[in-house]
Amino acid sequence: MAKRILVAGFMHETNTFSQLPTTLESYKARSLYYGDQVVSQMRGTKTEIAAFIDASQRYGWQTTYPVLANATPSGRVTKETFELISNRIVDTLKDQGPFDGVCLALHGAMVCTHTADGEGELLRRVRQVIGTDVPIAMTLDLHANITDQMARAADIITIYKTYPHIDQYETATEAAGLLQRTLAGEIKPHTVVSRGQLLDGADHGRTTQPGPMLEALASAKLGVGQGDGVLSSSVAAGFPWADIYDSGPSVVVVGDGHSASHKDLADQVMAEIWQSRNRLTIDPWTIEQAIAAIQSAGPRKAPLVLADFADNPGGGGYGDATRLLKAMIDANVQDAVFGLLYDPVAVQTCVEQGLGAHVVVAIGGKIDARYGTPLPVTGHVVAVTDGSLTLQGPMMAGSRICMGPTVVLQVGGIEILITSRRFQLYDLQFFEHANIDPRKKAVVVVKSAHHFRAAFAPIASEVIIVDGGGLTSRNYRQLDYQNVRRPVYPLDLD
Repeated sequence: MAKRILVAGFMHETNTFSQLPTTLESYKARSLYYGDQVVSQMRGTKTEIAAFIDASQRYGWQTTYPVLANATPSGRVTKETFELISNRIVDTLKDQGPFDGVCLALHGAMVCTHTADGEGELLRRVRQVIGTDVPIAMTLDLHANITDQMARAADIITIYKTYPHIDQYETATEAAGLLQRTLAGEIKPHTVVSRGQLLDGADHGRTTQPGPMLEALASAKLGVGQGDGVLSSSVAAGFPWADIYDSGPSVVVVGDGHSASHKDLADQVMAEIWQSRNRLTIDPWTIEQAIAAIQSAGPRKAPLVLADFADNPGGGGYGDATRLLKAMIDANVQDAVFGLLYDPVAVQTCVEQGLGAHVVVAIGGKIDARYGTPLPVTGHVVAVTDGSLTLQGPMMAGSRICMGPTVVLQVGGIEILITSRRFQLYDLQFFEHANIDPRKKAVVVVKSAHHFRAAFAPIASEVIIVDGGGLTSRNYRQLDYQNVRRPVYPLDLD
């Protein structure tokens, strides 16, 4: 008889220092699918849900898909939003059960207005319905903050092992395989987690070059399949902009049954992360340094790519900081493209004026003046789109995105993509959907911290990381932490 499995996704990376609440509209702006929509929208993509869909077919599961919800990182998830989405999952378990297993695609850094541990609270409610015997397999983002409640509730936890996150599908495939083995009675998985006195560590999880994260992953992998029952091991770099007690890196080991050796392995890898805490593979430049690099660059066969990483919407940044853009305009930078700048008001003005119009408008800087004020510009509207595109990858290939009404405003020698919704730019299609080929530009600027490297590093002559100030700067001591465990690196410890 086919095993009955519930598959759902409820994701958010919460920057608790953000002024922007995460509401149901935030989910609608990115991904909010119910029932059959989950399969029709996600099948064939390089995502966790697509992997669970394929696993269901491979293992002959009878699968129910109540909801997939994913919102761009921002402030706390409102209680109303959490209740609506989590109830969709819990009520399905109640009304359509019993189920033999549960697969959840979560992020691991959700903070709500009513609870600091969004995933832990969801798992607690799921366990209230299904009891302790039904196995739960859960996937998490590499930047998860893993709490004890999460580890206790989930039998299986697998975490992305790449940053940029190009292994989401593979991570869920691993989780589904372990769940199938559990259902077949081959294994009895048990999860343990280890944390240290770290708010940030493991080079923030970067895996694009040798460094602390790859070393930690290698150490964790050594324990898998060595005869002591380790089924899976993962490293989470943590999400430091969540002001909760358990923020920071952690190591998860899934073992076959209970064994002290499983916790020993997790603790050992965590100790290595502590030892490497001061090693970083990036050295952010100032805006002045970045402008000097642009001006001194001779002819290039490929673009110079700059990342405005301190204003990264992928970490909860507002996406409307203007300091770097202003410096580029003041320096009369030519043959450049800049994206994405979040400003629905400016978009509306440009749309109303129409394609080809010359407009005078203030762009960006409307959320928090600390990161740049609105920038008055005179420009030419060279493109108007509906903001719809399909990602080509490597990250999340096949996934559909809708940024809402989007315009390209030509200001001097810079084409500026301005959007109605907040998105991190990490795929060439963000530019190409508006008929801009970033390969042919001299300078490409993206509001992203690291994900952009998957698509843009291969086309770049050089990559420069710029800290122009923003909500995702690494200057943690400038933020008012109240709830993280103390003492903690780097707030208190060296």
